[in-house]
Amino acid sequence: MTKLREIAHSRTGDKGNTSNISVIAYEAKHYPLLLAQVTSARVKAHFAGVVEGEVVRYELPNISALNFVMTQTLGGGVTRSLALDAHGKSLSSALLDLEIEGEPR
Repeated sequence: MTKLREIAHSRTGDKGNTSNISVIAYEAKHYPLLLAQVTSARVKAHFAGVVEGEVVRYELPNISALNFVMTQTLGGGVTRSLALDAHGKSLSSALLDLEIEGEPR
């Protein structure tokens, strides 16, 4: 098993109660692994108890990236949530802990 962080990095953003996380392969050859294993369903399961809404995946093959838009995720948003930074970078770091099967080539 490989951690997602070994083959990709991420960027995040949030607006209100919606978070988006982009997962970008370090090398284009790893993009097929992202497509096959980093699905909307897997991301939602990975964030069980955090993401209460939908997880929609957008594919960006020209830059070997995926973007996930997750609704009802941030406890009402930055200004309404009592959570200590449940936004942005902490969610992207948590996603990079996702385990990927197989060895990256």
